[in-house]
Formats: sequence, structure tokens, C-alpha cells
Amino acid sequence: MKWHEMRSDEVMDSINTDGDSGLTSKEVQKRTQKFGLNELKEADRPSAIIIFLSQFKDFMVLVLLAATLISGLLGEYIDAIAIIAIVVVNGVLGFFQERKAERSLEALKELSAPQVNVLRNGQWEKILSKELVPGDIVKFSSGDRIGADMRLLDTKSLEVEESALTGESLPVQKSTQPIAGEEVGLGDLTNMVFMGTLITRGSGIGVVIGTGMNTAMGQIADLLQNAETMETPLQRRLEQLGKILIVVALALTVLVVGIGVIQGHDLYNMFLAGVSLAVAAIPEGLPAIVTVALSLGVQRMIKQKSIVRKLPAVETLGCASVICSDKTGTMTQNKMTVTHIWSGDKVWNVSGTGYHPHGEFLYDDQQVDVNNTRTLQQILTFGSLCNSASIIESEGQYRLDGDPTDGALVVSAMKAGIKRETLQKNFEVVDEFPFDSTRKMMSVVVKDKSGNRFVVTKGAPDVLLGVSSNILWNERQEVLNSKYEGKVKHAIESLASQALRTIAVAFKPLKSTDKINSSFEAEKDLVFIGLQGMIDPPRPEVKQAVKECRDAGIKTVMITGDHVITAKAIAKQLNILPHNGKVMEGKELSNLSVDELETIVDDVYVFARVSPEHKLKIVKALQNRGHIVAMTGDGVNDAPAIKAADIGISMGITGTDVAKEASSLVLVDDNFATIKSAIKEGRNIYENIRKFIRYLLASNVGEILVMLFAMILALPLPLVPIQILWVNLVTDGLPAMALGLDQPEGDLMRRKPRHPKEGVFARGLGWKVISRGFLIGIVTLAAFMIVYYRNPDDLAYAQTIAFATLVMAQLIHVFDCRSEKSIFERNPFGNLYLIGAVISSILLMMVVIYYPPLQPIFHTLPILARDWLLILGMSAIPTFLLAGSLLTRKSA
Repeated sequence: MKWHEMRSDEVMDSINTDGDSGLTSKEVQKRTQKFGLNELKEADRPSAIIIFLSQFKDFMVLVLLAATLISGLLGEYIDAIAIIAIVVVNGVLGFFQERKAERSLEALKELSAPQVNVLRNGQWEKILSKELVPGDIVKFSSGDRIGADMRLLDTKSLEVEESALTGESLPVQKSTQPIAGEEVGLGDLTNMVFMGTLITRGSGIGVVIGTGMNTAMGQIADLLQNAETMETPLQRRLEQLGKILIVVALALTVLVVGIGVIQGHDLYNMFLAGVSLAVAAIPEGLPAIVTVALSLGVQRMIKQKSIVRKLPAVETLGCASVICSDKTGTMTQNKMTVTHIWSGDKVWNVSGTGYHPHGEFLYDDQQVDVNNTRTLQQILTFGSLCNSASIIESEGQYRLDGDPTDGALVVSAMKAGIKRETLQKNFEVVDEFPFDSTRKMMSVVVKDKSGNRFVVTKGAPDVLLGVSSNILWNERQEVLNSKYEGKVKHAIESLASQALRTIAVAFKPLKSTDKINSSFEAEKDLVFIGLQGMIDPPRPEVKQAVKECRDAGIKTVMITGDHVITAKAIAKQLNILPHNGKVMEGKELSNLSVDELETIVDDVYVFARVSPEHKLKIVKALQNRGHIVAMTGDGVNDAPAIKAADIGISMGITGTDVAKEASSLVLVDDNFATIKSAIKEGRNIYENIRKFIRYLLASNVGEILVMLFAMILALPLPLVPIQILWVNLVTDGLPAMALGLDQPEGDLMRRKPRHPKEGVFARGLGWKVISRGFLIGIVTLAAFMIVYYRNPDDLAYAQTIAFATLVMAQLIHVFDCRSEKSIFERNPFGNLYLIGAVISSILLMMVVIYYPPLQPIFHTLPILARDWLLILGMSAIPTFLLAGSLLTRKSA
């Protein structure tokens, strides 16, 4: 039904209800059976046990469980217990994250009004909002939350806060007049109110035309249920890595065991050696280290005023290529501010933003004294007098009580030292005619201390122009003829082109005999004073944040429910909209399929007048183009797109519970600029994860190759199984975790985002792992052979030399892993955690070499001082040989 196109009587006939008595109890019962309760329905969700068990289906978790079994067979019970603990902790964390994410619909339910005032059986009564049915007559007033979608039957200065649904920054003025048009957006349906929105001013009566899932909010709830939750790139990369590792580990283990048995080695010993290599080849600590790295990043981000609700979200944001951002409250301050005042063909600029009552008045870039400028003083005084808002100060902070437009006028006057408290002492408001959407004006009749009365009116400029007979021009009253009227209209157009909302101010002196009994008598023959132009200003730091994102190869797209002119102006101020960038309206978007939008979406930088369905369509089109999409927002209308995006970001202060529950990242300060810090942190975490993957795998490749090459050369085993496990424990733990704390490289935010399909081994990482691992294996085997051939009867000593060489080669290699380029690119003392970890690992190695009770267990012997020169020289070759060749190529 096109309820907005119908007259009130047509609506009542269509929905079969009585405006005087409402529905009968019998009719309510019938309609409840037909339409159901007025509440949002949830999709069927799996039980808590199923959700918990599903956490253990991940491939890497299965690898961990296999490693646990192997460690247990080897008698490494401590390792087995530790691995099981990691698996369970990861499962519990995943369970709670998933359960928390599914609370979005519960938060949506909380936005519904608990009680409403409804007309039934000829009497007004209060009922639970879930008991409303289509056809119910409901009345509401300021402060009430709307309980269902309704067509308005009567309004009195009614204004409704709909930003959670439409993204509009200002309360919407409502009326009962029919609206023509097939495709009218939510923000333009001024004769309707919607479930979950808030009455900010006035009162009204409406007839229910939609309940439950048939409301605008119900449609959003349905979108939220059906929006697909994306798997993060990190999860995809780790799954790939896990599959590679398990295949490689099993193949090499079989190869080593097979060659050893063929060459006559004992089957049992070769089996133990093979299983030890399998444990070494699969870095069972990798998921734990990834979690630790992400957790540490989360702690750093909390200090930077962003809260991560899902651990992988940081990494995903780090590879985002597009940020889709809502305008109101995210890029702007959500505080209307007067920036321009026009009167008598003069324009004053007003500095200062928000509700802080400090600013300057400038004319031709020169500061002016308001006390010496009568016209300016009048327009500010009258704007504050004809007003119902107030600014409240608390501990140096200023907040608005009332309508944002009224608040902007009060603040502009306060900047000139004109306070409402003082005005209320000097002027008595005799009568008031509240703002009405039909009149588009508000008027007060005031009396000064001398007993003089006059009317003060503010409202829509074109309307005030029509009811004015004179104009204040250069502090003199002139007859408002066509010449002056043209100048006023030109000023209105000029301010509107800058996306400023204009409010006109006028007055009229009254004689002692004048009787003002109605708004019609008050609002005629006025003296037009001028205009105040206001805007919801951009946050000052957002422009720089947008620039830094652009430098990092990240496109910022503004998606808003506001009008095109406003959105375009803000986008230009923030340098979001380039010279050839496109702006698209919701109407145009409605006529495009996702596939059609996909072909042009890369050229569009601003989407205006959009609905929740539009936002989902935009996100999907960008994702189909191969982008990793971040979606920021604060309203209910943003939640489906937030959930469908690769990473959802909500506002901590102004954000609705729905948006927060659907998101992965919450900005504590509602500041778009905070996203820049999150992006940097996300990129650094991913790079750190690459660093310890490179380190762990190169080390493990070295361990496998030293055994494989020894088998091929028909040599004794260079390492016994317990030594392999100890190397794995000593070198895989603390140094790898310390790499997760590494500071970002200097050019991190000047690199382009990673391609979403980029593998873990991209950008040469695979070659670095193989080449370093190969060299580590070669030098370890070379050190073993030198000592073994020097004294073939002392195999245990040669194995101890190989053990020490392998550990030291890996610990030197860890510093090479800090840079994508070379070990010489980074200050070795730039990561003190890594220095401490390496020292700890060396001490653990020394303990099993020199502590007599452990020597029999680990088959080690004390190493002579002269052989340490051999160990250190050999262990330095893999890192410095390749680093030296890189420097040679650079200089060439």
C-alpha cells in the first residue's frame, strides 16, 4: 500500500478502523492472529553446545590435535597438555565472540517502545508495544519512542529523530499532508513515523500500518539475519598454510624414515626421528602466537581509543582497500554550528565549532566587535530570544538541551556575549507560537523592561520573505521591493550552495493597541533582518586522516542519508571527492543491480539519500570488484552492511547497540581519524605475523634438511629426537612471540593494500623461507661433519656441535626476519623484547649443554671454547651471506 500518497480518511478506510473509537477487543484478537505480535523475529540459531563444538572444526585446530597425539606418543606430556590448553582456550574465545556477535537482534528489540498509548473500544489505554496491530490508533508526544510504523493523522509541532534509520543529522518535521511519488525514501516520508524512532518535539496521532517484521526496522532485522559474515583474510591464509605444512611434514618424514631404513638404520630410532621432525615441521605454536600478536595489537589499539570485538578484525582492517563511511557523527561532529550570518548584503563569518560558546565574528577577514554592529547584534539577540533550546555547561563541557537548530542559534549569540539567562531577565515572553511544519516558522511576543512589545519570528527564509513588508538594510528600514527580494534570494542560494542550512530572522514592533491572538496576526508585515547559515561541521582531524588513507592506497567513500548538496560539500571539504569523482543518489542506485553497480562503483566517491538495502548493495559491489571493504556507521540502518562488510566499524558514543553488536571494531571517540591508527596497527600485525611465519618455517626447514642431507650422505644422525624437540621449544617460543611486538617499518603506511587473494608466501616470503632454511641446514651439517670427521669416535660431541650451531643460526636469523629487505635495514636494539628472548633461548641451550644432570637426557657434552668460534662463524653465514649479496646488488 502507498500509505504516504493517501489522505487521512483514505488510510482509515483502507485499513478498516474508526478514528473516534479505535479497534474493538474482538477485532484486535482477530488481527493479532493474522499478523502476529509486534516484535522482531530472530532466525533459528544453533545451540550453545553446537557453537562451541564448531570451534574445533578449524583445520589448524585439527593439526594441533594431531601434534598433541604425536607429542604424547613421544612421552612429551608437558607439550601435549600445553597444546590441548591452547586448543580449549581458542575454542572458548571463539565461542564467546560468536555468541556476542549474534546479539544484534536482541539490541534491535530493545529499541522498540515498551508501552504505547492506544485508542481501543472508545478509550485511551496503555498497552505493551508488542500488542499493537495494524489499524490501532496511537498517540505520542515528546520523549516517546515509536512502537510501530504509522501514517500520521494529526500533528502539533511534531519532530522525530530518525538518524538511526535514515542517517539524517536533524530531527524531521512531520505533517499529515499526502506525498506524491512512487519511490520516496524513508527520509522524505514526512507524513509517517517508524518503529524505534524518537519524538524530540511536539505531539501527534497516527494509525498503525506496519508491525513486527513488516516495519522498516523489521526489514533491517531481516537483512541483518541474512547478511553473510565474511571469513577474514588471515583465517584464509592460515588455513592454506596449515594444509601446506601437513603435506610437507608427512612427505619429508616418510622420506627421511625411508632413506634411513634403506641405509640400515634402526627402524625404531628412525621412526622416532621421523615423528620428531613432523612435530618440528608443524609449528604447533603458530595459532597461539597469532592470537598473542593480535591480542597485543588490541591492547595497543585500546590506548588509541578503538576497541576490537573480534581478534582477526585488526588484520582485516589493515588490508582494507575501501572505507565506506557514514557522514553524520563519523566525519562530522553531529553538532549544528552557525558559520555565516547575512544581513544587508554583508556576510560575517563565525569561527568555532560545536556547542562551545567561543568564537570570533569576521568581516573581510577582519574581526568585528558585535557591540558596535547593531544589525549583527539584533539578528543574534532575536535568534536566541525566539528559541526553546539551552546550552548546559558541566566541568568545562557543553551539551545541548533541545533542538540542534535552536542550539546553533543560541551558541552563535553566546559567542557575542549574548546569554539567554540575561535575555530572559531583560525580556518577558508574553506569548509563543511554536514551530509548525505547515507554517515553517516560530514566533514569540516579547516585552522589554520599558513595556514595549514586539514580535520575533524565525523560520524558513522563503516563508519569512513572503510575510515581510520591510527589510533592515544597513541599519535602516527599507520597503521590501523586488530589488531587495532578489538580493535576499541570491544570498539564500549562495549559502545553500555551500551546504548551509539557512534560518531567517525577522521582527515587528507592536503598538499598545495591537492584539495578537494567533500566529497569523503575529506573522505578517514583519521586518526582515537577515539569515544565519549553519552546518554540521566536519571533524578537523578527518581531512588529514583521509589524506593518509589515500597515501596508503585506501579509498574513502561517503555513504549518507543526507541530501546530495550537503554530502557533496562535506566530501569536497574533506578532499574525499576528486575532480572527476562521481556522486550517486539513492534513486539512481535503486535502478541498478549489483552487477551493474559493480562496473561503475570504483568511480563513485559519494552516495547520498541511501537506504539500508543500498548500503548492502554498495558493499557487495565493492567486494565483487576484489576490495576488502570496511564499513563505518552508527545507526540501526548501518548494521546489515556493517555485518556483511569484511570489517564493520561502529561508533562508541553515538552508535546504537545494534551497530555495535554487528561490528568488529568500535571507535571509542567516534573519530574517523582513529581508523587511521587502526589501519596502521592492522598492517603491522600482519607484517609481524609474516615475520614469525618466515622465522619459524625457515628454522623448521633447516631442521628437516640437516636430517635429510645426512641420510642422503649416509652419515650418522646429526641430531637425536630429543634435541630436535628441544630446538623446536627453545627457538619457536619466545623469539617468535617477540617478533609479534616489533614496531612497524617506516614505509608501512606508504605501501598499497595487500591484494585480498594474496597468499602468506607472497612477496618473496616462500623463497626467503627455502633459501634461509637451506643454508641453515647446510651450515649445521657442515659443522657436524667437520667435528665428526675430526673424531669419528665421539659422535655425541659432534651432535652437540650440530645442536648448538642449529640454535645459534636460527637466533641470528630472527633479526633478519625483522625487515622485508635486509638485517641492516633495522636497528637491532629497536626491539628489546626480541633481545631478551634471544638471550633467554641462548641460556636454555647452555643449560642442556653444560648442566651435568641434563646431559644424559639430551645426549650432550660440554663444548670447548675453540669450537664456539666454529659454531658462531657457521651460524652467521645464512643471514650475512644473503644480506651481503643484497647490498652488493644495491650498490651495483
